Amino acid sequence: MNKKRVLDYVKVIAAILAVAILGSIFVNIGMDWFEGLIKPSQWIPSFVIPIVWSVIYIAFAVILILWLKDDKIPTLTFVLLIVNGVLNVLWCLVFFTLQQTFLGNIVIVLNLIASFWLIFEISKFKKVYALAVLIYPIWLSIATTLNIAAWILN
Repeated sequence: MNKKRVLDYVKVIAAILAVAILGSIFVNIGMDWFEGLIKPSQWIPSFVIPIVWSVIYIAFAVILILWLKDDKIPTLTFVLLIVNGVLNVLWCLVFFTLQQTFLGNIVIVLNLIASFWLIFEISKFKKVYALAVLIYPIWLSIATTLNIAAWILN
């Protein structure tokens, strides 16, 4: 295995960790505020959320490392990965840290659209990889409906 490939793997893991850590920081800053919100009765138990996000991050790390092992990630797919990461962190900042539920809903809807676009782009080249990370737009769909409900109720 050459040094460039190892460096690419490290970059992928570092980028995923950066999104996860920044998102966590912003969420934790606003957690007291969030706990005080009125939530719909169908709200997901708190312990489920970090488990699902861990599965999503691990799935992306695995498919991206496997992809880089065999091939280069297409430019548009790479850009969409970055866009999704940025939108994910931005939502955590806007919704939790800045406590802006309406603006948070705009960001999460954009993230949801970008996530489906990302899956579509991945499926053009690696259908199995797209299936492996399909949990991401599914989870964002659930999160979007809950966020909209929280905005309506508060």
